[in-house]
Amino acid sequence: MPAPHALILGGTAEARALAAALTATGMRVTTSLAGRVAAPRALPGELRTGGFGGAEGLACWMREHHVTALLDATHPFAHRISENAAEAARRTGTELIALRRPGWAPAPGDRWHSVHTLDEAAALLPALGRRVFLTTGRLGLHAFVPQGGADPLHDLWFLVRSVEAPDPPTPRHFQLVLDRGPFTLEGEREILREHRIDVLVTKDSGGPATAAKLTAARELGLPVVVVRRPDPPAGVHTAPDVHTVLGLLSPAAADTYP
Repeated sequence: MPAPHALILGGTAEARALAAALTATGMRVTTSLAGRVAAPRALPGELRTGGFGGAEGLACWMREHHVTALLDATHPFAHRISENAAEAARRTGTELIALRRPGWAPAPGDRWHSVHTLDEAAALLPALGRRVFLTTGRLGLHAFVPQGGADPLHDLWFLVRSVEAPDPPTPRHFQLVLDRGPFTLEGEREILREHRIDVLVTKDSGGPATAAKLTAARELGLPVVVVRRPDPPAGVHTAPDVHTVLGLLSPAAADTYP
């Protein structure tokens, strides 16, 4: 029987914590990153970067490297890789656990507008404000590019925050802020006031690292457009946090996890 080998599909803080906890038990751990960030932080265990070539490519890699557990700890909006992970696990008969941090929930005083896509978010903006804090990442900015001079998006100004600079196309009028969470409430208040933001756009990423902007928006009475998460692949075992995943894979690691 092969020695335990966990493949973590990473890119999140939870993936990093999983890698650290599992390597501490002596388990072989490989974290795979999509390669969208040019200089990722160092990770415990082994690291591979880049795509697999779809579900079959992932399945082949898992067979070749004797993967015994597949852990999908990608961003909640990385729907394609999650679908590929589910199919690769099915083809190889490998245990798959998807770590999905709970989404955010509105609190009293919030002015949330829920949408399914970035295009729907863009369509709402002209009725909500003129100065937009856009925190959906560097991918998908094309949804906020005006299509001709008569497009209502033409007159909007965007403060775009992302880890790395986006590729064109980008909004007509925008300023870029390169930064990586976690973000503080004090810092989020300051950025909203300094740039006179009157509407916030975010994906429902969940977790505390980027949640302070929601509190700051509530305090200032700002509307927030929240892009809902895609549904997870059918039949996949999901866990809400690192401790739960560890309990399923390595009870000893779960007992010592903070």
